Amino acid sequence: MSDARLSPRRLAARIGVAPKTVERWLADAELVPHARNRNDACQALKVDEQMIWPKAVQDRVKSGHDRELVQSYPYRSACPSTVWGDLIEGATEQIYLAGYTNYFLWLEQPAFVETLRRKIDTGCRVRFLLGDPDCEVTRQREMVEDVALSVSTRVRITLEHLERLGAASRVEARFSSHEDAVNHVSLSVFRFDQQALVTPHLARLVGHDSPLLHLRRQGDGGMFDRFAEHAEELWGRGVPVSA
Repeated sequence: MSDARLSPRRLAARIGVAPKTVERWLADAELVPHARNRNDACQALKVDEQMIWPKAVQDRVKSGHDRELVQSYPYRSACPSTVWGDLIEGATEQIYLAGYTNYFLWLEQPAFVETLRRKIDTGCRVRFLLGDPDCEVTRQREMVEDVALSVSTRVRITLEHLERLGAASRVEARFSSHEDAVNHVSLSVFRFDQQALVTPHLARLVGHDSPLLHLRRQGDGGMFDRFAEHAEELWGRGVPVSA
């Protein structure tokens, strides 16, 4: 608006709306005006609609399963911890954490043990699928990553936190089978009811350096279902941690 030398009042006069309407647009980035008003505003400001209301463009272009992609991040570490926290808090039916170690969650989420215990007490099913710290795939992955905090150590840290939850907490935990370990270590799926965060692990990179996709289920057979089915298949062949 400053580049176009238009105040909210003058812009409102140009497109035929009340000044308070323009003020609401400025105050709420999620508010998307009617198509005609968007078009008139863009002409007055001499900018593309994508610059001001990208969500409107995305919603118009995407349909069906294409809309399952909420956000993508080039690195898992680029996804704000608040996104994880909001998904955990918002889950009411199930939280399924199928990362190979799940180690980072205990660092990024404050009082994560207490949060999980509270979710379980309200009827939410909580599951952890972990890689077996003693299997050959784990040892091979440690050689590939070649970092000080090894894969098996990260798994055992998660196991220690799960012990703090206690048997009475009703948390479910399994190791992926040795036959499935390669598929597990190369793809992490974190499900929160009808949303999921998915990380395909790249070459020698540790999880936080690999990409992440935020998905929201929109219908049968979409990307969400494909990843969810993969994670459930691994769970079905998994071995209870207590064993």
